[in-house]
Amino acid sequence: MTKPFFADLVEFITGGPLVAMVVEGTRAIPAFRQLAGGTDPVEKATPGTIRGDFGLEVQFNLVHGSDSPESAEREIKLWFPNL
Repeated sequence: MTKPFFADLVEFITGGPLVAMVVEGTRAIPAFRQLAGGTDPVEKATPGTIRGDFGLEVQFNLVHGSDSPESAEREIKLWFPNL
């Protein structure tokens, strides 16, 4: 079952230029998620974070960071299948 926001999210992600990257390091996941800010750019993202400064809506929050090594592995394979 597809989540109700999925079609709009795919359209947003594929609707213009984007940068896909792999951030590596001992604490890469928590460090990047702190830099990104809370998932709700309007109510939870701290000013000085990517979402806090530039995000306008939950669905269009500008940046995604994996929440676990397992998610990171799966998501890296989607964007970079030859890594």
